[in-house]
Formats: sequence, structure tokens, C-alpha cells
Amino acid sequence: MKAVMITYNQAHTERVEYILDKLEIRGFTRWADVQGRGSKTGEPRMNTHTWPENNSATFTMVEDDKIKELLESIKKLDEINTEVGVRAFVWNIEQSY
Repeated sequence: MKAVMITYNQAHTERVEYILDKLEIRGFTRWADVQGRGSKTGEPRMNTHTWPENNSATFTMVEDDKIKELLESIKKLDEINTEVGVRAFVWNIEQSY
């Protein structure tokens, strides 16, 4: 089991949910208003007059055999429109309740 945090421009919200549905990843938690900036080229998304856009983040638990396809789908989504990026981060989960 892996934990995956997907951060993305809010414009990608429906696309990220579609990817989860397509891969039959049911459970998730979404934060709708997340501020930040990419570590290399991403524009700040701070919900301010200067940087008016916002990001969202989705956190989900994923079976190991679905991780590769999930990451490939996220990468493909990012390549479609690099102006409104999306990133996924994966952690190992040792136990859950």
C-alpha cells in the first residue's frame, strides 16, 4: 500500500478525479485551496492579487500494483498543459487502521 499526494492547479480537479475513477481508486481526501509554487519552473499559486490562481491537493491510499499506471496518467496530464502543472508524491505505508 502506498500513500499518494497529488498537487495540481484547480483547473485539473475533474481530470484528477477522472484518473482516480478510471483506476478504481475510490477513497481520497481533497483540499480545495492550497497555495504554493513549483520547485523548478512553477508559477506561484497564492490566491492573491499578484498570484491569483489556487492549487488543490488530493491524498489517497493506493495498492502497489496501481502506482505505475497512476503516475503515468498524472505525467500524461501534466504534459498536456504545462502551464497548469500537476505533481504526484508517493510514500510507503507500513500499517493502516
